[in-house]
Amino acid sequence: MEIWHIPVVFFAGILAGFINTLAGGGSLLTLPILIFLGLPTAVANGTNRIAIIAQCAFAVAGFKKKGVSNFKLSLLFSTPAIIGAIIGACFAVDISDVLFKRVLAVIMILVLGLILWNPRQDGGGNSNSLGRRQLITAMIVFFFIGIYGGFIQVGVGFIIIASLTTITKFNLVVTNSHKVFIAGIYTIFALIVFAFNGKVCWEIGLCLAAGMGLGGWIGSHWAVAKGERWIRLVLTICVVAMVIKLIV
Repeated sequence: MEIWHIPVVFFAGILAGFINTLAGGGSLLTLPILIFLGLPTAVANGTNRIAIIAQCAFAVAGFKKKGVSNFKLSLLFSTPAIIGAIIGACFAVDISDVLFKRVLAVIMILVLGLILWNPRQDGGGNSNSLGRRQLITAMIVFFFIGIYGGFIQVGVGFIIIASLTTITKFNLVVTNSHKVFIAGIYTIFALIVFAFNGKVCWEIGLCLAAGMGLGGWIGSHWAVAKGERWIRLVLTICVVAMVIKLIV
C-alpha cells in the first residue's frame, strides 16, 4: 500500500460508514476504490468485510449509548443470517457480473418502494412486542439475507431495513440499531471464510476499518438525534444513487 492510499481509504471509509449506518450502499463506494487500488475483485470483496465489522461495532456502541438497542432480539435475528452468510461467502468468487448488477438495480427499486410505503402503524418501534409468527418469518428471511450478504454485501442494508420495517413494523431508528448488529455478526463469519481462502488484504482492510468505524459512530448518533424523517430522506437518496450507479 502506497502512502497516498492511506488518506483516500480512510476518508472513503468515514463516508461509507456514515451512509451504511443510516441506510446502506456504502460498499458501492468502498469496493470500487479497493479495486482501483489494485486488489482483485474477490480480494476487495473479502477485504471490505473488515471495515464492515468495524463500522457495525462502533454503530452498535453508538446506538447502545443512546438507549436504542435490544441485543437479545438482534442476536436471535443474527443466528439464521450467520448460517446464510457462511453459505454465501463460500460461493463468493466474482462480484463484477454485469447481469447481476442489472438485477440488483431492480431489487433496489423494489426495496425503495417497500421503505417509502413502510406499512407500520403509529406506535411502532417497540422492540419487545413481536409475535411468534413475526419472529419465525423474520428468521427465515434473515437466512436468505445472510446468503446474499455473505456473497456480495452491496446493498444488504437496504434489504435488511425493508424486511424489518415490513415484518416487525419497527421505526427506522430501531430498525437501524438491529441492522448494524445483524450485519456485524454475520460478516464476522463471512470474513473467516474469505480469510481462510486467502481473499483478504489486512493492511488496506484495517485502514478502511478505522474510517468506517468512525463513520458508523457518527452515523448512529446522527440517526438518533435527527430521527426517522431524516433517515428516510438519506435512505431514499442512497437507494436512487445506487440504482443509477448500477444501471449506468
